[in-house]
Amino acid sequence: MSADILDGKQIAASVIDVVKLDTARLIEEAGVTPGLAVVIVGEDPASHAYVAAKGRMATECGFVSVQHTLSKAATQDELAALVAKLNDDDAIHGILVQLPLPGHLQPDLIIQSIKPEKDVDGLHVMNAGKVATGDLHGALVSCTPAGAMVLVRRIHGDDLSGLTAVVVGRSNLFGKPMSALLLAANATVTMAHSRTSNLPAVCQGADILVVAVGRAEMVKADWVKRGATVIDVGINRVDASEKGTGKTCLVGDVAFAQVAAVAGAITPVPGGVGPMTIAMLMRNTLHAARRKCGADIAKI
Repeated sequence: MSADILDGKQIAASVIDVVKLDTARLIEEAGVTPGLAVVIVGEDPASHAYVAAKGRMATECGFVSVQHTLSKAATQDELAALVAKLNDDDAIHGILVQLPLPGHLQPDLIIQSIKPEKDVDGLHVMNAGKVATGDLHGALVSCTPAGAMVLVRRIHGDDLSGLTAVVVGRSNLFGKPMSALLLAANATVTMAHSRTSNLPAVCQGADILVVAVGRAEMVKADWVKRGATVIDVGINRVDASEKGTGKTCLVGDVAFAQVAAVAGAITPVPGGVGPMTIAMLMRNTLHAARRKCGADIAKI
């Protein structure tokens, strides 16, 4: 048996196609162009690469894309003032503050100062609370779990009744919202973590196994139920000296090659959940713009 590989790049592209069409319709029918503002502090190369990718995708979708770059020495008050200005800008429907921030800044205070209706990262407590209570229509859902759910639905459809899901990892950023999304789709959900007793046995019971712990290739084939759907959210850089001195490569939290031999479907790393995150950011920005002008929210 060989698992179906869930190609995140291809599926993300299909989401973006829908966003483009719906954006054009919104501009034509309501005269509203979605606006996304991304704020970055400092000169971290990886963060700038991520921000550039988000800006290119926003432009491709037909959005107004704005980037604000502050120096590494920017103060908490300066960053807060910029967010307040963007909160008051009617042309901006989505605000994203690129994390991590320099160590002297307090990211949670900044994230919680973003208006919930512009919080396209889905990290404000109001959006998190709506997800936790099942109000998915009214929430902006955190991008990575939202993207992971799109992948799950590609295999199982919208209704997960009768299926058992196990989420390994209980973070506020991913594990908790992912569990809430699965529960809202009628799965029977177990949230496992570092203190779960007999973790391999818990994972073996999952029809849908989602792993987000940051431990390279932790989940082995004998942890996985034959035919299960495996969603690997981990991104770990490990030594790849066989490719040359000092070389590294990216792997997930799942031992891909051996698990793919028993799973029914599996996400690769890279190229699985990762590409879905930016696609969901675009979807959230579009949804925020549509809500602002009272338009219906397209389902993606």
